[in-house]
Amino acid sequence: MGKHQKRISVPNSWQISKKSNKWITSTRPGPHNKQQSIPLAVVLRDMLGVVDNRAEAKRVLSEGKVLVDGIVRKDLRFPVGLLDVISIPLENIAYRVLLDQKGRLVLHTLDDVNANKLCRIDNKTTIKGGSLQLNLHDGTNIIGSNDYKAKDSLILSLPGKDVVKHIKYEVGNLALIIGGKHTGEIGTIKEINKVRSSKQNKVSISGAYEFDTVEDYVVVIGESEPEIKLGGEVVE
Repeated sequence: MGKHQKRISVPNSWQISKKSNKWITSTRPGPHNKQQSIPLAVVLRDMLGVVDNRAEAKRVLSEGKVLVDGIVRKDLRFPVGLLDVISIPLENIAYRVLLDQKGRLVLHTLDDVNANKLCRIDNKTTIKGGSLQLNLHDGTNIIGSNDYKAKDSLILSLPGKDVVKHIKYEVGNLALIIGGKHTGEIGTIKEINKVRSSKQNKVSISGAYEFDTVEDYVVVIGESEPEIKLGGEVVE
């Protein structure tokens, strides 16, 4: 994969101008897939506006001033994706990556530069020695137990990624929709319909109105209240 790609061909999740220049930095393979992630350099320049060009972004990153999920990242092409926490401690600012209702990645300002992170459990595997490994949506793997189920969510401390809270994927809990025509909407899980076929399970969501979506589009974010801040200022 090249270091650059044509702006006109970037994923629809990138909220950038596609005609201002011909080329733009591409993402490097990493914790998020290409369609749902954006390079750190583009976040700093095009979304946050804290640098004016790629050279400035390279200098800022090389000085270790930018953290993603509590870890210093110096790679211009590092892929930033859904629910990641970007922080600049020297400026005492932090942002959480979310989706708007058009499926575009947006940044919500956070009050606390040391905010926790929410992750969905996508899968579980048994590793050597018989331990159970939880495979999270952002590529993170942590050791867990059978108390955790696929599609449950975890609140993790940063940067250590210790489990702070376990949120079950069950009827009555709050969910964020991350795909389909209801992307970005929040509602309560009303019903989980198990499908006995190769098709995905269906989930009924109750919010401002009721709708159905597929299970893979549902991320549990809390019980009676969201465990992450969703109403912060959105960086335009």
